[in-house]
Amino acid sequence: MSEKLIRLALAVSHSGHFELNHFGDADKYSIYEWANGRFVFLQEEINKYKDFDEEQEHGSQKKGLVIIDFLRSLNVNILVSKQFGRNIQIVNHHFIPVIISEDTQEQVIEILSKHMKWIEDELRHKPEEFKLFTIKKGILKTIIKK
Repeated sequence: MSEKLIRLALAVSHSGHFELNHFGDADKYSIYEWANGRFVFLQEEINKYKDFDEEQEHGSQKKGLVIIDFLRSLNVNILVSKQFGRNIQIVNHHFIPVIISEDTQEQVIEILSKHMKWIEDELRHKPEEFKLFTIKKGILKTIIKK
């Protein structure tokens, strides 16, 4: 692949595990970089926007936009979670959303490593809206419904 930076934000709990929460409701984000065919852990970032504007409405667009700005400032381009909320319709203009079913970062990294060629291809073609990738036993790429 070209020299485009590939960074992922994994939405995890304080204990570092994936929970069945929307991406924006994660306690923290583990940031990884894909380089030379492997993942390198870079840093953890507390999700200081977890409760942002939630008193107005759950899954508020304002919350989605501040999280987007935050993750873009870290050069992230792939988001990994067990679940996404309605802000996925905004998220997919900036990031590739990936839904996983595993509970640990180690399991997710191992599975993602096997499927990165599909994700790299999506980044390379940079459509107006990225597709949603769902990874279980295989990988499924779907259009996000409006």
